[in-house]
Amino acid sequence: MCIAVFIWQAHPLYPFLLLLNRDEYHDRPTEPVSWWGDGDILGGRDEVAGGTWLACTRGGKVAFITNVLESLTLSDAKSRGDLPVRFLKSTKSPREFAEEVLKEANQYNGFNLILTDLQSKTMIYVSNRPKGEAISIQEVSSGIHVLSNAKLDSPWPKARSLRQNLNKLLRKFGEKELPVKDMVEDLMEDTAKADKSNLPKICSQDWEYKLSSIFVEADTPLGCYGTRSIAALTVKTNSEASFYEKYIESGKWKEHTVSYQIE
Repeated sequence: MCIAVFIWQAHPLYPFLLLLNRDEYHDRPTEPVSWWGDGDILGGRDEVAGGTWLACTRGGKVAFITNVLESLTLSDAKSRGDLPVRFLKSTKSPREFAEEVLKEANQYNGFNLILTDLQSKTMIYVSNRPKGEAISIQEVSSGIHVLSNAKLDSPWPKARSLRQNLNKLLRKFGEKELPVKDMVEDLMEDTAKADKSNLPKICSQDWEYKLSSIFVEADTPLGCYGTRSIAALTVKTNSEASFYEKYIESGKWKEHTVSYQIE
C-alpha cells in the first residue's frame, strides 16, 4: 500500500510536486533512492522483484504506482513495480505506454499507475480496477490530486485529510518556496486513524483500520508492516529537480536528497 499527494501544473513555482509514502514490510530488502546503472533512472528499488514504486529520469519522465486494496489477489501475478521501470526505460509517451499496459492489465493484481512527461506537460493515469469495469486511460487535470489504494481522488478518509492539510499549507506559503522537509513531517507522518464507520469495507475491519492513517504502523504475524519510506519529489519552473527521501534502514530512520537538472 502507498499514498501520494501531488500538485500538477497548478503552482507558480512548482509545475510538479509529489509527496509519497511507501508502505511495505520493514524487512523486505530495498535499495534507497539512487541513480541506477547507467545513471538515467533515479529512484528506490525493491530488491526482491527489482521494480520501483517511484522513479524519474534526467529527461523529465516520472512514474509512480500504488496497489489497490482488495480481498483476493492473484498468486501468480506479474510484479506491478516493473511497470514504472518499463515506462522510464522506454521512448514511449505516457499515453502510448498506457495503451500498451491495457493489453496486459489483467496479468497484474490491482494497481494505480501515474505516467508523466514533464517536458510535454503530460500526465496519464491508468488502473486495472475495479474488476469487471473497462480499463480506461485518463489524462490528469491540473490541480491537487491524491492517490491511495482506490481510484485516483477517491474520497477515503486519509485521502481527504491529506488534501485538506496540503491546501492549508499552500494557503500559508502562497507563491513562496515550500519547506519540503517540514511538509514531509507535517503531512506525511500523520498517524491519526479514521473512524471505523468510514472505512471502505473491502477486507477485514481490523486491517483496514491499521491502514487508515497516512503514516502506517502495524504489527503482523509476518513482521512489522507500514510506512518505511517517505519521498518528496519537486520540480521547479527552471527545471531544477530535487528528490528527498526519508527511509528506515536496520531499524533507524535516515534521510538524503538527490538534486539534478532536467535535460
